[in-house]
Amino acid sequence: MPKRLAKNAERPLWQLREQYEIEKSLANRLRSAGQAERRPLYTSVYDELYRRVPHHPQLTRKADKTVQLESVSKQVAFLRQFLSGSSIFMEIGPGDCRLSVEIAGMVEKVYAVDVSHEITKRTLPRNCELIISDGCNIPLPNQKVNVAYSNHLMEHLHPDDAINQVRNIYDVLADGGVYVCITPNRLNGPHDISQYFDEVASGFHLKEYTITELTGIFRATGFRKVSAHISVKGPFLEIPLGLITWLEAVLIQLPFALSNRIARWLPVKLLLAARVVGVK
Repeated sequence: MPKRLAKNAERPLWQLREQYEIEKSLANRLRSAGQAERRPLYTSVYDELYRRVPHHPQLTRKADKTVQLESVSKQVAFLRQFLSGSSIFMEIGPGDCRLSVEIAGMVEKVYAVDVSHEITKRTLPRNCELIISDGCNIPLPNQKVNVAYSNHLMEHLHPDDAINQVRNIYDVLADGGVYVCITPNRLNGPHDISQYFDEVASGFHLKEYTITELTGIFRATGFRKVSAHISVKGPFLEIPLGLITWLEAVLIQLPFALSNRIARWLPVKLLLAARVVGVK
């Protein structure tokens, strides 16, 4: 069991173990399911997880307004540069929809696309519409959205579905629209509940990516420009992708323990946590 359990766990061991065992079992259903079977399964397994694990952080943080406000303010600070009063904004995997609600006050229309009825239960503004998806399709007309955003979503998709979802996001974007994607880097993971028990993500993070892998998916989908941005004490800076891909290539060659330790060192961690932005 990784040493980080004793240092960083915010819940007792029995709660971590309970979530780990339930989540891993449910995740294995997704990993072993065929494509057609996975579509309805995304919704059912997540709803089941939140019902069976009432102490899940996404449920408990939902009640912590201080934590939520801090998280939302950081996301809004970055997204603001892409938004205007006439923007159509789409958040994929909105969780409790707190960010979507905040953005709704800044734009013309918000679409919050999620797989779970359980986590998204809340009253929404008139210009904010919740859409339940199958975890891959984006049920909106093509060329509809100006800004698409996902925060810690890609890693929850079956690898076979990831490229399909990015293609669907690309299709609903208007020309010149942007997709902002944040996903944890596998080189300093795992980042799901299995971080306390395994060296490779085995819970609902069905695949964790490097930035190199993620930008490759964006380019293969057709985005004409892909960039990476990091936050350093507030301001956001665009970082040359070549620097990050070189760093990742070096880390991948090292033994896991050494690579993971370096990847968790703050300066390296900041680079590996870059936000990836694709422009259509």
